Amino acid sequence: MQDKATGSRASTLTAEEHKLLACVHCGLCLEACPTYVVTGDENDGPRGRIYLMRAVAEGRLLNTSATFERHIDRCLGCRACEQVCPAGVEYGQLLEAGRAELYSTRRTITSAILRFLLLHIWPYPERLRFAFAVSRLVRDVGVAELLLKSKLPGVISKRFEFALALLESSRSKTASEASARRSNDASGADAGRITTTKTSGMLFTGCVGEGLFARVNEATTRVLKANGCHVRVPPAQVCCGALHAHAGDLEGAKKLARRNIEAFEAADSSPIITNAGGCGAMLVTYNHLLDGDELFSERAEKFSARVRDVSQMFEAGKPLSGTATQDRVVTYDASCHLMYGQHAAETSLGMLRSIHLQFTPLKEYERCCGGAGIYNLLEPKLSGEVLREKLQCVKDSGADILATGNPGCQMQIGAGAMLAGMKLEVCHPIELIDEYYQQAGLYDS
Repeated sequence: MQDKATGSRASTLTAEEHKLLACVHCGLCLEACPTYVVTGDENDGPRGRIYLMRAVAEGRLLNTSATFERHIDRCLGCRACEQVCPAGVEYGQLLEAGRAELYSTRRTITSAILRFLLLHIWPYPERLRFAFAVSRLVRDVGVAELLLKSKLPGVISKRFEFALALLESSRSKTASEASARRSNDASGADAGRITTTKTSGMLFTGCVGEGLFARVNEATTRVLKANGCHVRVPPAQVCCGALHAHAGDLEGAKKLARRNIEAFEAADSSPIITNAGGCGAMLVTYNHLLDGDELFSERAEKFSARVRDVSQMFEAGKPLSGTATQDRVVTYDASCHLMYGQHAAETSLGMLRSIHLQFTPLKEYERCCGGAGIYNLLEPKLSGEVLREKLQCVKDSGADILATGNPGCQMQIGAGAMLAGMKLEVCHPIELIDEYYQQAGLYDS
C-alpha cells in the first residue's frame, strides 16, 4: 500500500464498492446536475465523478490526484441526480465517502483552516455561540453593510464581498422580525390563542439557525403552538454534523450525531422538528452514518425515523387559514436537501398555500442555488454561475418575496440579489405564516 504523502488506495470508497457498481452509466443524471449543465464537462457530472471514485477505490487513481480532488470538490452535493437515477445510486453517500478520502490527504491552507473550525469550534456550543454572537454584532451594528458600500480597493475582494453579503442577507426583512423581538424565549410558551395541545415535538434549532436565524425558530414555535403542537427544545443538542460530513470529516460527524441522539432520547417518541433543509437531510441519515455502530446503530434508526420538517408537522396539524392579504408577490424556491433529502418540498409549498397571498411559481425551483454550505466561498466562480441562473428565474417570476426552507439558501439567494441590485426579500416560509397569523390576530398581544 502506498504512503499517504504520495497517495494511497482508498479505504472509505472501497467500503462503498457495491454502491459504486450500482451505476449503469446511462447518463440520465447529467442534465439534472447543475455543475455539468454549466461546464459541460463529463467529470463535473455524477457519472464522471463516480468513474473517478471507482478508479480511486480500485487503486487505478491516487486519492491525491488533482483530477479527483478538483471534480469531487466541484460537486454541489444537491443530490438532484438521485431523483432521476433508474438504478437508485445513493450518490450523496458516495460523495461523502469521496470527500473523506480528500479530507485524510489534502494539506492546504484552506483545508487547515477548515480542519481547525471543524475540530475546535463547531463541536463546542459555547465557542460556536461566541462566534455567531460576533457575527451578529458585525451584522446588526452595520459593519457588514458599511464595508459592502465602501468597496475599499485592496481590502474588499470579490470573495470577501460575497461573505459580507451572506452575513448581511441573514438580517430579517419581514414583519415577523418585530414579533421575534417580542419573544424573549424561543420556547414561545405564551404565544398563540389556541391552547389545546394535540401533539408535541422537539425542535432541532441548528447552529446557523440559532446563531443567525433565531427568529425562524421562534416563528416555528409560535405557529406550531397555534396549531396545537407543544414544542420543546432539548438544551444538550449540538450541530447536526452536516458541515463535517460534507467536508469529509465523517468521524467528526459521527461524534456530533451520537451527542444529538442522546440529547433527543426521551420517554416518548415525539417528532424531531427541523426548519432547515440541510439539517433535516443530515438528521435523517444518522441511520446510515452510524450503521454498524454497536451502541448507536439501532438508536440512530429510531432517531432518523422521528425527523420531520416543520411543514410536515404543519400538514399533520390541519393548518389554520390566515385572513390577511398583501400586495407583494411571493414565490417559492425548494431547498435541495429539503426536496431530495427529506422529500418535503411539496409540503412546504402546501404550507404557504394555506394562507392568502399572491403566489407565482418559480421556474426551475428544483434547481440548486449554488450555496451548498460553504461551497459558495470555496468554489465562488462555479457557485456564482449556478446562482446567476437562479436569480434570472427569480427576475422572470416578478416576485417581491422569495421563500425557501434552508438558511444557507436564504443567505445565498439573498446575497446574490443584494449584489445584483435586486429588490428582493428572502425569508423562510414559516416567517410568512407567522406574519399572517399576527395580522389575523391568532396570537395573544
